Amino acid sequence: MLMHNPPHPGEIIKELCLEPLELSVTDAAKGLGVSRKTLSSIVNGKAGISPEMAVRLSIAFNTSSESWINQQSQYDLWQAEQHRSELHVSRLSAA
Repeated sequence: MLMHNPPHPGEIIKELCLEPLELSVTDAAKGLGVSRKTLSSIVNGKAGISPEMAVRLSIAFNTSSESWINQQSQYDLWQAEQHRSELHVSRLSAA
């Protein structure tokens, strides 16, 4: 079952990880071993969470990498479902 309009994982990072710890994007990026631009793109919803980033986040914030990948997957799927009618796909069946 799809969640209704799930938040982008970057929003979760910002609200549940950075803000409570009073971390800037710059400081968090340093701790994650990525550039400020990379983390900023994720936090601002312009980029998604890769498997490698999921592992980095899991180490830094003591979470599971699967939770980050699942959030990204739910977000991506919900976004794709919004354009279902534009896909022009025919139902296929056995001949």
